[in-house]
Parts: sequence; C-alpha cells; structure tokens
Amino acid sequence: MNHFPEGFTWGAATAAYQVEGATTEDGRGESIWDRFCSVPGNIKNQESGAVACDHYHRYLEDIQLMRDLGLRAYRFSIAWPRILPQGRGEVNEAGLDFYERLVDAVLAAGLEPFVTLYHWDLPQALQSELGGWASRETPRHFAHYVDIVSRRLSDRVKRWITLNEPYVSAFLGYETGIHAPGLHNSRLAWQASHHLLLGHGMAVPVLRANGGADTRVGITLDISPVYANSDDENDLYVARVLDSAHNRWFLDPIFRGSYPAITLSGLGNRGIAPQIEQGDTATISQPLDFLGVNHYSRTLVRQKPDAEVGAIDWMHPENAEYTEMNWEIYPQGLYDVLMRLHKDYKIPSIYITENGAAFADSVGEDGYVHDERRIDFYRGYLQQAHKAIEEGVPLQGYFAWSLLDNFEWAEGYSKRFGIVHVDYSTQQRIIKDSGFWYRDVIQANALA
Repeated sequence: MNHFPEGFTWGAATAAYQVEGATTEDGRGESIWDRFCSVPGNIKNQESGAVACDHYHRYLEDIQLMRDLGLRAYRFSIAWPRILPQGRGEVNEAGLDFYERLVDAVLAAGLEPFVTLYHWDLPQALQSELGGWASRETPRHFAHYVDIVSRRLSDRVKRWITLNEPYVSAFLGYETGIHAPGLHNSRLAWQASHHLLLGHGMAVPVLRANGGADTRVGITLDISPVYANSDDENDLYVARVLDSAHNRWFLDPIFRGSYPAITLSGLGNRGIAPQIEQGDTATISQPLDFLGVNHYSRTLVRQKPDAEVGAIDWMHPENAEYTEMNWEIYPQGLYDVLMRLHKDYKIPSIYITENGAAFADSVGEDGYVHDERRIDFYRGYLQQAHKAIEEGVPLQGYFAWSLLDNFEWAEGYSKRFGIVHVDYSTQQRIIKDSGFWYRDVIQANALA
C-alpha cells in the first residue's frame, strides 16, 4: 500500500457555470459565458450552462453524495455575476445568501470548503463596458468583489483560491476565441494575462485583511510540462519558448517577482508586449500560502519542419492512450510538474486542484456506470503524486475533477469528467465505479 501523509486533503471540484444552472434566478447578472453560449456555433450542440446540473437547487443532494464518497473537502467557485450583477455597483444579497447556505451545508457535512473566486464567469457588463480583462480597471473591480465575498464568508472559509487557470482565461478567451468572450487578438490576450495576475495580486491582501490567522490564500494554475520531441537544439529551443509562455509566464511573476525575459523579448519583437506599470510585479508577487495545480496531460513539441526557427509543431504520439478530450494519458507528467515546482520555486504547499479524465461512459443495464478506464487514469496519476510526496514535495491534497458530469465549456455536455454520472434530462445522479474506487482510497488514505 502507498500511504499518503496523515491529514492529506481528499476532495472533488466543480465550477459555478459548469454545475449551478439557475443563470437568471435570484438577481444573478449575465456572464460572458451566458453571452458566448447564446451565439450559434460557439458551443457544441448549441448547449449552455443555463441548467447544467441544477446544483443551485440540488446542492444539498450533492453534498450528501460527497459524504457518501467520503470526501474531506469540496472545491467550488463563486459566480461573480451572482454577487455583483453588473460586476460593480449594487450588491445582490440573494447571491451572497446562496453561497452562505452552501458553505454552511458543506461545513455541516464535515467537509472543508476550498473557494475559487474566479472560474471564468466574468460579468458581461464589465466585458461590454470596459473590455473585460483587457482593461486595467477590471482588476480593481475584482478586488472589490473579493472584498465583498470574503467579508461575508471568511469567518467560515479558510482556503481561498483567487483565480482558476488565468492562462485559459486570457488565451482561449482573447486569442483563440474558443472560450468566452470569444476574441481573436493576441495583444489583448497578453494584456489580459497581466491584468488577471494583477487582479490576483490585489485580491491577496484583501483576503488576508478580512480573514483570521488561519486564512490560507493561493492561486490555481494549469501546468503542463513541455517536453522536446528530441535532443535536437531547435526542438529543445521551441520547448523552452513554449514552457516560458505557458508555465513560467504565470509562475515567475508570482513566485519570483518578474516575467521571463525570453517571453518578454519575443513579445516586444512582435509589438504585442503587455503594458506593465511600475509596481505591478510587486503587487503580483504577494507571498502565497499554497499553489493549486490543475494538471491533465503533457505537451510534446518539436521545431516545425521547413519553417522559421521557433515555429512550434505539437506532437501526438501514435502509440499513446488518449481521453475523449484527445489529451494524452501521461501520468509521469504530474510527477515531473510537482518536482519542478518544488525545486525551482520552493513553494511551501501544493494542492492538485484538478485532475481527471473524460471518457464516454454510460449507465449499464445493471444501473451502474463501469468506468474502468477512469479508475486506471486516477490510479496512474495518484501513484505519481505519491512518488513526488516521497521525494519531498509538500503536496497537501488532491481534488478529483470533477464531482459531477457537467457543462464542459465549448464541448457542451458531450464530455463526461464526473465520478458521479448525471442524467441531464432527469438530473438523476449515479455514483460511478470510479467514485466508489476513490471512496476506498480516501478511507484507506492509501493507494493499493
């Protein structure tokens, strides 16, 4: 048996827009995802999070599922448009009341709430009126929103995550356009990435001021190790460039107080470097208590043949196994990420805040969901997490993604990540075999 440290936090995670539904109820304002989903062609099958898993109405049922699974913690996000329908201005008390009820119910069930303050659902008004995260005003509005939420909940919530995956918010939202707000502007994307980090930095002291001595503050980054396809110097170079743009662009300013020079100079050469004002990096590099790591797969690259040096070719090994998202299953990548964070950044505490897999599972004739491949996925990745702990990485907890099958952004409801199956037509929940397997791991605090 591979035993995990005593007190290790075992949890599962969700995000507001992916599970709550009730997008027009109790004073909630429109988010950029509501708007984005309303545009034909943006989302598979024209779907949206308007109903999702109806968690807004069924959270007590879902918390009972968490108890049945033996979870120790629940990571969820707060929808900014529920608190401030216009992103600023008048506070919607009904929104605060909902999250207060949710937190109280989570605590009453013996679970610890891990609260993410921004999981991509920016109030649409801030996008329409300011330009969203491309505007320097948005970080200030974010800090104000964080102040309102933490004043209400910090007597009960001790673990706060400022942002979820700012890389995705910035680049899938403002550059590739496959996420809300659906823009295609590289300069705005890099500016948004800086403003997201600025918002994070502004929120950290607010959370500390409103919380007690036991308040812990972190951020969640999606970190994918970048490997060169060979030892060829051009392959190694493009791997370095991509790692700097995807991983170090966020890690370095937070933990080292400066952006990576290799990326800054490249952006300067292209004329799309973000405007960074004096004092910004000091704001961003506020000391943190932990880092949340979302990890799913690795990135394998080479120099694109017959192209200028630095042109990247993404590789998909033919002999590898892939999830329904077409992400390679590569458990060692998690070990490599954790070891690197520990060695290069000396982070005091790390949580895996998301890890999981989408597979095309369904309810069998016996009424159960037999998702053996998901169990294999979790086993492989948890073995690597355990190995990293044995080698000194301060990994404090692990959150399966996701508690429930849910709205998978641009993929609509076509991809199922849950350890609990959801029938979207009836909202019936069925714990999958992977959920029962995870329950046993938690009970033993060990991996067989």
